[in-house]
Amino acid sequence: MAFEELKQRQSVVWGSAPFERVAEQIADVHDKLVAELAPRAGERWLDVGTGTGGVAVRAARAGASVTGSDLAPALIETAKRLAAEEGLQITYDVGDAEQLPYEDDSFDIVSSSFGAIFAPDHAAVARELARVTRAGGRIGLTAWDPEGGIGDFFRLMGRFQPPPPEGAGNPLDWGREGHARDLLEADFELRFVRDSTLQTGKSGEEVWQLFVTSFGPVKTLYESLDDEKREELHQAYVEFYEAQASDGQIAAGREYLIILGTRR
Repeated sequence: MAFEELKQRQSVVWGSAPFERVAEQIADVHDKLVAELAPRAGERWLDVGTGTGGVAVRAARAGASVTGSDLAPALIETAKRLAAEEGLQITYDVGDAEQLPYEDDSFDIVSSSFGAIFAPDHAAVARELARVTRAGGRIGLTAWDPEGGIGDFFRLMGRFQPPPPEGAGNPLDWGREGHARDLLEADFELRFVRDSTLQTGKSGEEVWQLFVTSFGPVKTLYESLDDEKREELHQAYVEFYEAQASDGQIAAGREYLIILGTRR
C-alpha cells in the first residue's frame, strides 16, 4: 500500500466513529498543551490533526485566531459543529499534515495533540511544521511514550493488525526525544516535558465498549476480523485494562512527551 492509499484509508478509519467521546479521555492533555504554549489574544494558531477540535477550542477560548486541520472530513464536520455549539469562530479545513494547505510563515503557534504523529512520513511532517511557523513562533506536539502504557497497548493491538507499509514511520517514535530532535532541531530550539494521563473506567469491559464504538481504528479493526479473532481481541483488550485496576476502578497510566519548540 502506497502512502497515499494509506492516508486515504486513515481518513476514513479515523472518521468512522464519534471520536469526540474518546477525546474527552485526554482533556487534561489538551489543557496541558495549551497552557504550555500560552496563547495571547490574536495570535494565529494552527492545530494539525485536530480531530474533533479538542485543542482548537481551548486555544480559541484563550483568544487566539485558530485554524484546525485534519485528514478526516468526518472529524472536521464534527469539529465545526462543536465549535458552533460553543459560539467559537474557528476555521476548519481538511488537510494533510505532510502537505499543509497554508502559506509559509502563516502561524504564530502550531500544535498537534496525538495527531501529526500518525502521518507516515515523519520528515515531511517536520518540514511542514517548520514551513508554516513564523520565525520566533512556537510549536507544541504531544506524542505517546513508546515505553509507557500506550506503547504496551500498541503492541497488544499489533497482534491483530496487518503490518504497516514498508517505510511508514512508527507513530511511537515521536515519543523518543532523540527522534524528535533529529526531525526538528535544525529549525526549532527545543525543550521537552514529560507527563502522564490516566485511562479510567469502571471496568475493562466499559473501556472496551467506549473504544470499539467510538475510536475509529479499534472499531474498524474489530469489524475486519472473523468471529474468533474478534472475541480474542475483545478478551485481550479487557484483560489488558483489568490488569490495571485499583480499588475496583481502571486507572491505566498513559505516559506522553510534550515537544515544545521556538522557530529559529
